[in-house]
Amino acid sequence: MPRIAIITQARTTSTRLPAKVLLTAAHQTMLAYHINRAQQSGYPVLVATTTNYTDQAIADFCAQYQIACYRGSEQHVLSRYYECALQHQVDIVVRVTSDCPLIDGSLIAQGIDQFLAMNNSYAYVSNGVVRSFPRGFDLEVFSFQYLEEAYQNATLASDIEHVTPYIHQNRSGKTIFSHLCHTEDKSQYRITLDTPEDYELLRLLIEQYSAHTLNYAQIIKLLDEHPELVAINAHIEQKKL
Repeated sequence: MPRIAIITQARTTSTRLPAKVLLTAAHQTMLAYHINRAQQSGYPVLVATTTNYTDQAIADFCAQYQIACYRGSEQHVLSRYYECALQHQVDIVVRVTSDCPLIDGSLIAQGIDQFLAMNNSYAYVSNGVVRSFPRGFDLEVFSFQYLEEAYQNATLASDIEHVTPYIHQNRSGKTIFSHLCHTEDKSQYRITLDTPEDYELLRLLIEQYSAHTLNYAQIIKLLDEHPELVAINAHIEQKKL
C-alpha cells in the first residue's frame, strides 16, 4: 500500500495577521483545531514549518502533541513540501494549509479515494481549481512522483512559493484533473484565517456554534442560516498568486 500523508504548511510570519495559527478560540489554538480535524480523515498529519526562530513555537506545539514536524525554507515552500515528503517516505501527498482550522477530515478522505481510483501518478484531485466549496475546506492530492518533478523543474516564483501551480496549471502537460465539487456553489463563503475579520468569524463559529464539531455540510448550512456571520468577512479579498 502507498504511504499517504497530509502535509500542512504553517508559519507565524503571515503579513495580514501575524502568528494567526496560534490564536485561540475556546482555549485552543487554530492550529490544534486544524490538525485535529485533518486527523479525522484517518491519515497522518505532518507539519511543514520554517527554520526561522519565530516558528519555534510551532515546532514546540508539534513536540508537545507528538506531531511530526519538518523545518525548511520559508520562501521556497515547494522545497519544504518536497523535503518533508521525502524524509517521511510519503508516496501520496495531501496538501492543506494551517489557515483552515475547520477543514473537514471526511472531505480529505473523499479526495484521497478519488485520487486512488484514478490510479495515475499524474492525477491531481482538488476542490480549489473549480471552486464550489467555501474557502477554508481547501485540499489537493497528488503523487510524490509529481511533486518531485515539480521540485526539479519549477522555475517561476509562484511555483516555488505556492507549491502546486506547476501541477495545477499543467506546466508539464501531463496533469490529469479530477475536481472535487459540492452539489451547490458555496464558494462565496470564507472560513479561512488571514485577517482579523476572518479570526472574528472563526472565533464566533467555534465558541458560539461549536463549528469544530460539525462536518462541512453542517457548517455550510449554518452559514446559510446566519447571513450576519457571513457579513463579518464577506468584503475580504483573497490574496492572488
